Amino acid sequence: MASPLARQIWTVSGVFTNMLVQGMVLSFPSCLLPGLRETDSPIKADLATASWLASSVGLSSMLGFLISSYLMDRCGRRISHLLVILPGISAWLFIYFAHNVLTLMLGRILAGITAGATVTLGAIVIGEYTSPEYRGMFLNLKSASVCLGNMVVHILHNFFNWKTIAIFGLIPQIFAFLIIYTWPESPAWLASKGQFQKAKETFFWLRGSSEREKLELSELFKKQEASLLKFGVESTLMNSLKVILKKFTRKDFIKPITIIVFTGILSEACGRHFFPAYATQIIDDITGDKTQSFYYTLSIDLIIISSIILSSILVKVINLRTLLFTTGVPALAVLTSVCVYLLLTFLDVISKERQWIPLSMIVIFFILVNLCCTPIPYLILGEILPLSHRSIGSSLSGLILSLFLMIALKITPYLLENINVHGTFTVYGGFVAVSLLLLYFMLPETKNKTLVEIEDYFNNGKYHSYDETDKDIKRRMLI
Repeated sequence: MASPLARQIWTVSGVFTNMLVQGMVLSFPSCLLPGLRETDSPIKADLATASWLASSVGLSSMLGFLISSYLMDRCGRRISHLLVILPGISAWLFIYFAHNVLTLMLGRILAGITAGATVTLGAIVIGEYTSPEYRGMFLNLKSASVCLGNMVVHILHNFFNWKTIAIFGLIPQIFAFLIIYTWPESPAWLASKGQFQKAKETFFWLRGSSEREKLELSELFKKQEASLLKFGVESTLMNSLKVILKKFTRKDFIKPITIIVFTGILSEACGRHFFPAYATQIIDDITGDKTQSFYYTLSIDLIIISSIILSSILVKVINLRTLLFTTGVPALAVLTSVCVYLLLTFLDVISKERQWIPLSMIVIFFILVNLCCTPIPYLILGEILPLSHRSIGSSLSGLILSLFLMIALKITPYLLENINVHGTFTVYGGFVAVSLLLLYFMLPETKNKTLVEIEDYFNNGKYHSYDETDKDIKRRMLI
């Protein structure tokens, strides 16, 4: 019989496979845009059109977040995930058969819907389906899967055109759909709908039935019973609107959303999305040697993936806050050094021949930021939103993260063209500095904390230590 850990791994493998595809979606402009600019390309695109093809994913992902928010509350995590993958499957087909910019744009928009919908769903599934001691590792590996997708596109671009790469994107998207089809429903969602017996069976199937798991399940049931008594399972549209508006007055909603805002800014400014999309152009500008850009880009991709995998190990042994600031502050210092060096070469103060110097510093920068800074919003998204706010909170968080993604992908080509690489990195470095400073005062430690404990923290400002001798808890542990 499979162990609970094996069952959790199988479940999250569906998320990982889908996230690999989303990495391919995000880095697809790195092969699409150069292909459209070739003299023999049947489809032509100027800079403005190209920037919209790249950034349209961020815009349409906002719709994806809204759709997933509604579906995950109404239909559950499993059915929602299956439904929102369908636009992604259609997207690759539209791109492959495209003969004009309009069809390409439609494909990118559909891909963005799936990307937006599944990024929050994936984080919430990992948060609800996995044990606290593995949750951070799985959430980090989710980010590693995105980076692996980036690298896959960069490798394929060296051998195939963008149409063929679209078929390579379709295959894992279908595999993700098939894996997700085998999932059980989320115990947390079942409990929120009053299906406590089914929630108990699924929870024990996923997590085992040790005393610790029984204690966590009893706390989950206690909170959901209170919520159902207060709000009921169903409510009218007017009552739903009142509940949503009231959330903006609650500390356990406002605080997590504010943290997600600044972790999202930090992640984008550290190059989570703009670098894979424009990696070839950035490396070309730094080295001035287009013949070697593929190897430089591939090397950095490997370093990024290795860093995130290492991060998945480090979050098991190091506190999240410690990891963030001990890597983020040195990364900011390295980025500042890169900007100064590139500026001096641009002004011909120092020679441009030592290309290995800025490239080495960029490698160090990406090692550091991918240990925590770039994956952090997607890591904490599955942890810090209380169950009662998870639907609306994930939707709002998704809209915010999509907006940041769209802005980064939209403005980066203009920044690169007008203020060069050193100016672009300087702009993003400023956002990194501000975000790290604010998160120092706002971000709590979540390592090895249950979702119920984290929820209590945002209400009370401290973690509550559950007394296992409590009579009510003892009674609930017998369920």
